[in-house]
Amino acid sequence: MLTYAEALGRVIDDVTPRAEERVPFDLAVGRVLAEDVCASGPLPAFDYSAMDGYAVRAEDLSPDAPTTLRVEGESRTGAALPSRLEPGTACRIFTGARPPPGADAVVMQEEVTARDDSAVFPRRPKPGAHLRRAGEDVAAGSVVLARGTRVTAWHAGLLAAVEALEVSVARQPVVAIVSTGDELRAPGEPGRPGSVVDANGHTLAALVRHCGGLPRRLPFARDDLDQTRALLLAALQGADLVLTVGGVSVGDHDVVRDAMEQAGIALDFWRVAIKPGKPLALGIASTGQRVLGLPGNPASATLTFVLFGAPLLRAMQGDLAPVPPRSRGVLAQAARHAPGRLEFARATVDRRASPPAVTLCQNQASGSVLSFAHAQVLALLPAEVGDLAPGSEVEYLALSDV
Repeated sequence: MLTYAEALGRVIDDVTPRAEERVPFDLAVGRVLAEDVCASGPLPAFDYSAMDGYAVRAEDLSPDAPTTLRVEGESRTGAALPSRLEPGTACRIFTGARPPPGADAVVMQEEVTARDDSAVFPRRPKPGAHLRRAGEDVAAGSVVLARGTRVTAWHAGLLAAVEALEVSVARQPVVAIVSTGDELRAPGEPGRPGSVVDANGHTLAALVRHCGGLPRRLPFARDDLDQTRALLLAALQGADLVLTVGGVSVGDHDVVRDAMEQAGIALDFWRVAIKPGKPLALGIASTGQRVLGLPGNPASATLTFVLFGAPLLRAMQGDLAPVPPRSRGVLAQAARHAPGRLEFARATVDRRASPPAVTLCQNQASGSVLSFAHAQVLALLPAEVGDLAPGSEVEYLALSDV
């Protein structure tokens, strides 16, 4: 069996990003930039006051005694630029407003005593005090978001500020999903003896959308070699990635690997030394698409997509960080673990604790649907160790980072 790291490398290495398309900037959240976004002008676009107060010439104020200056005019946001500040005068100014020509500092109003048409200043300010200079946040022409950045809600305002009305992003990969098994039925469909609702297909479709892809669900493939082969061939039409669910193990009715071979999909590997999710298959179609054969148990299918499918989709869009980061915490309780395979245990985390306290979910069965619905993180229990005591340090992967 391949290790997790070896299998992940085989899945995402040499992936070619999809073609590019241009979209309005406010529709780019969740997409990956296909080119740098540069500022057409400086930010801020002009000098402005960071405080309500008075614009002054610093040299007009005494360094160690109060100074009284005549107040002439005011500057407020959205108004025309005031006339030049004459020596010995001050200008009332408000936050965000442009200072009059000649002013080189702002004194906040809390420090000033106003008297009719004059104001008393306690001391000389430093030149530049409470002024924000044009371009101090972003210089004209500078890269504000680099190619390969996954656009988030935190970037939306920046794109608006630099007036990047359209941005170039990677095309969304089309992901065909083929759930297999005689037992499957759709939610709400009348039940029959031994039937099981297909939760996996809906989970995977939602995860594909979350990762920037476009899911396309095909009809269920029954445990029949010819039907499964035909569905795989149909799935490859117009898809960038195919996910199969179930039927990749060694059971008498597991026909997916044979169907892949007959459909011209070369098996790159089968089985990874992880728990759950050992029977994971990677195939390469004759037309170039990758095919991920996921296990059929709900927790195993979700886990293997999180570990392999999500990074693959990110890489297909040119994401510079397709693999989510890991953090460190300590186990809040003992963990049973048999050496031999790297285990990804569903867990919650209390980040208020220092270090963060990781609590494993009670049900770690590969068939559990509930555990992923309640989990926040995946705790990594190393392959080379056995049971872990409370307080043992562990790495964890936040599901919110997937």
